[in-house]
Amino acid sequence: MSEVKEQDFFGGAIRGVVPQNWVDASNLREIPDHQELFLSRDTLSNLIIEINQRASQEEALSTLATLSQQQPSLLVGSGSATSATPETVDQAAALYHLHDLCEEGDSMHVVELPKRVTLGRLASNAPPGSSISAYRGIVEFKSVPRRRDQRVPAVEPGAAVAGVSMDSAPATNSLTCHFLLVRLEAQETDLLTFFNVPHQEFDKGGDAGGLSKEESTAEDVMKSVEEKMQILDWGLFV
Repeated sequence: MSEVKEQDFFGGAIRGVVPQNWVDASNLREIPDHQELFLSRDTLSNLIIEINQRASQEEALSTLATLSQQQPSLLVGSGSATSATPETVDQAAALYHLHDLCEEGDSMHVVELPKRVTLGRLASNAPPGSSISAYRGIVEFKSVPRRRDQRVPAVEPGAAVAGVSMDSAPATNSLTCHFLLVRLEAQETDLLTFFNVPHQEFDKGGDAGGLSKEESTAEDVMKSVEEKMQILDWGLFV
C-alpha cells in the first residue's frame, strides 16, 4: 500500500490525502483558485483536486453520446435525456469533466467506467438535505504535442496534466487518469480529484514495470482519497 499523508486543501475547507513527500505546486507557481496541485519528486505524475460547476444533465449526456460513438463498447445505461437514470447522468458527468480537458487532436478512452463508491467520511457532517454521490474510474488520454502558446498547464515544462504534454516528442503522448468525482447537488458543485500518470518517461526507458508500479500507486492513493476525504467547511461552496 502506498504511503499517504492527510492534507488540507482550499484553506482547510477540505481535507484529503496526498502521497508522502510530494510537492505542493503552489509553492512553485501560481495555481488557479479552484484547483490544488501536487507533484511527484520522482516521476511526472501529479495529483489534482478541482472544484467545478456541477455539470448539467444535458452537458453530461451530450458528452456520453459523443464518447459512445467514438468507443462503441462504452455501455453506460441509457443516454437519452428522457430515459437516463440519475446514475447514468452522474457517470456521464464524470466523463464530461474529463473530456472537457481535451483539446483539438486529443482523444480520451474509457479504461474503467465510473463506478459508484461510498465515501467513508465525507457525508458525516453534510448539511441537512444534502445529496452526495461519488464515482471512481480510469481514462486514458492521447495527445499531440503542444506549442508553448497553447493552453499551458499548471505543471513543470515536460510534465503533463489530463492528457496535455509540453514536450515536442513523441508524436503522441499517453497519460492515464485515475479519478474520483463527488457530486454535491445542493451546492451545485462537482468535486473532482485525479491522479495523472504520464507514460512518456516509462515508454522512453522501456520500463513497463515502472509504469505498472506507478499505476498501482495511483490506485492505492485514489482508494485512500475515497476513504478519507472530508469537507470541513461547507461554506466553501456558497
